[in-house]
Amino acid sequence: MSYRMVCLMKQVPDTRNVTLNALREDGTVNRQALPAIVNPDDLFALEMAIGIKEKHSGEITAMSMGPPMAIEVLKEALSRGADHAILLTDKKFAGADTLATSSLLEWAIRKYGEFDLIFCGRQAIDGDTAQVGPQIAEKLDIPQVTFAEAIEYLNEKDIIIRRAVENGYERIRGTLPLLVTVTNTADRPRPPSIKHLMFWKKAKTKTSAKSNREQEKLSKKGLIIPVWGLEEIGCSAEICGFAGSETWIKNVENVKLISRNPKFFDPTDQGMKNLINELVDDHII
Repeated sequence: MSYRMVCLMKQVPDTRNVTLNALREDGTVNRQALPAIVNPDDLFALEMAIGIKEKHSGEITAMSMGPPMAIEVLKEALSRGADHAILLTDKKFAGADTLATSSLLEWAIRKYGEFDLIFCGRQAIDGDTAQVGPQIAEKLDIPQVTFAEAIEYLNEKDIIIRRAVENGYERIRGTLPLLVTVTNTADRPRPPSIKHLMFWKKAKTKTSAKSNREQEKLSKKGLIIPVWGLEEIGCSAEICGFAGSETWIKNVENVKLISRNPKFFDPTDQGMKNLINELVDDHII
């Protein structure tokens, strides 16, 4: 059987390079102040989908909601093995919390049509809520399995997933269609194909093409990535961005942790022994 899969991917600020300008006054993330990367867990989700395509056959559509620059996430997904891509972007989408984000993605997936599996990362590093995937499943009224590590069995109706739990794992049997959130203990994502990377590097949206001639040229090569905004998705503006968000930032404070009684240990064997003894005495280890 050939499986029709959607992989949800997000462009996130690289939280390893946080600066004083990382947050705006209203508490939202200043994405212009940080380098943008693909959300790490989403790459594990994409790898799981690719594994199904290779073993059972199927097609993968990568879908990302964000500003126009989020097209870079889709280019990477295509270079790694996705078959199609859709960019969800509109100024009215800005400022969305997990509720508004999941609502928009629900509408986009319904517009996409029939599917067998939806994959997404366990959580995004810019929020760490792990809410969007489960919320989408709830809105679509389909079952979900979170913290997936591997797919151990799959046919046209049933699926068995190994799911990570504290101090071990469990096997869960589900039915299709199904939403799966994938953890970073799943199979390691493969690197992009250099050939595909160079090909998709040239991809653009219709609006980003410099001229009608360039647009036509890219379209013939399959290098135009479709864009869905509010009008294309067909949802109400009331569920978008700030308007559809129930989460509000009341206050943001910079907290500095200062040690009052620092202790120093020499980088020697005896120094390490002293450190370990100190940790044991304090019942830390």
